[in-house]
Amino acid sequence: MREFECIGASPPHDHPHVYLNMGLSDSMLCPYCATAYCFDTALAPDSVMPRDCLYRQC
Repeated sequence: MREFECIGASPPHDHPHVYLNMGLSDSMLCPYCATAYCFDTALAPDSVMPRDCLYRQC
């Protein structure tokens, strides 16, 4: 996934929820918490690692 939301740490230590779009880049940092995100071409288009990080609205 190249579009996702970063909330930082778990509440109450989180930061404003920001939506990030990697575009064509393979990596990026969250502007608030500097969490590093890397795009893994080995994963299926709707997969994430670790698997429990995927959130889907019903």
